[in-house]
Amino acid sequence: MSQKVIGLIGGMSWESSAEYYRIINERVRDRLGALHSARCLMWSFDFAEVEALQHAGRWDDATALMIEAARRLERGGADFVLICTNTMHRMADAVQAAIVCPLLHIADPTAARIRAAGLRRVGLLGTAFTMEQAFYKGRLAERYGLEVLVPDAADRALVHRVIYEELVQGRVVPASREAYRAVIARLVARGAEAVILGCTEIMLLVRPEDSKVPLFDTTAIHAEAAVELALG
Repeated sequence: MSQKVIGLIGGMSWESSAEYYRIINERVRDRLGALHSARCLMWSFDFAEVEALQHAGRWDDATALMIEAARRLERGGADFVLICTNTMHRMADAVQAAIVCPLLHIADPTAARIRAAGLRRVGLLGTAFTMEQAFYKGRLAERYGLEVLVPDAADRALVHRVIYEELVQGRVVPASREAYRAVIARLVARGAEAVILGCTEIMLLVRPEDSKVPLFDTTAIHAEAAVELALG
């Protein structure tokens, strides 16, 4: 079977990019057999550079970096591109407009899974940018008819802090897992039928048993969707 070449924009952080690489290769092996692995390219950022732009609100500069990365992958032979982070889908439309090959948006296969499960009201965990800005919640609501609940301000600050101070640095702290469990429980109490782990590092911390409702891990869903597209 011929495989399309998957282009991965990674390094945001490399902790989650490593999970993308693992999941994609495992799924290809599952589908094609023991010695098979994925045909893929990865452009990996120095995340400190990207994080500084995020927190300074310099989104135009960050967009330019993302476009450059996507063009590098396209020139290298990628048949389609993934942005291996939820937050940087803020500039997904600009990236898609700058390249010819398709961009596989992380929210689309996630929303499709949620709809297929018959669910409509979902909680969303992620960086403050993902939870508070419209680029992600709006796509879920407008394209897929989902009602998206986000934590209150104090919980959003906690979720964001754990991502940047712990998870992207490879630190998994038991107390933070307990804190996330409490945040999830509060979303469920408000009516969330499921919770989107809308940051690619959260899956390093939270497990299905930490929630009374289904968790939708965007890292795994995005990576698996890439394999489906690559194998056609």
